[in-house]
Amino acid sequence: MNKQKQAINLMKENKLEEAAKLFIQIIDENPEDPIGYINFGNVLELMQQLDKAERFYLKAIELDEKSATAFVCLGKLYYDLNMLTESEKMFQHSLRLGIEDSEVFYLLGMIHVKRKDLILATPFLQRAAELSTDAEIKFQYGLVLAQTNYLKEAKTILDEVITLDNTHADALYNLGIIAVQQNEHDVALSYMNKALDLEPNHLLAMKAKRTLLEKTDR
Repeated sequence: MNKQKQAINLMKENKLEEAAKLFIQIIDENPEDPIGYINFGNVLELMQQLDKAERFYLKAIELDEKSATAFVCLGKLYYDLNMLTESEKMFQHSLRLGIEDSEVFYLLGMIHVKRKDLILATPFLQRAAELSTDAEIKFQYGLVLAQTNYLKEAKTILDEVITLDNTHADALYNLGIIAVQQNEHDVALSYMNKALDLEPNHLLAMKAKRTLLEKTDR
């Protein structure tokens, strides 16, 4: 097993200090290879040494300005630090370099969600949902569709979420809200009950159920 694979396996086993030592050896032996700097940056992130991780990602980019992976790693780091403008720049650059990754599209979408610009968020989340079978990615796309009043499309996506994860209480709640908006109160009540079966303390579902019962005098 070469050192890269050995170090990555140590990361997976959460033996971070051992992995870090091995990556330092790899960098010393191959100082012009950006992969070592990227992998060491990943370890430093896991060790919560974020400033150092940033420096190693930047060094990887200095060595190879076409390293899309380094831009993605830097974008994720900035996103986690809520540095949204910087994160967006890194992700956009990675797309220009040819990255086609669901997480990149998802995080670009979520940057716009955080800015409350749902129209701009929609195409990024749509592409992320097309590339991924992750229930949470699809849920966020469905939520944005619902919030921008594309109810039919939102229901289709939220149904997919439930197919992927039938314990997703938030998806059930939002399907219930769509049913309310379509005046399907019995259907809405069924969704709220299912959400509350999964999460008895789901406050939004509790409130919605109470309102529905008052309307139907049940």
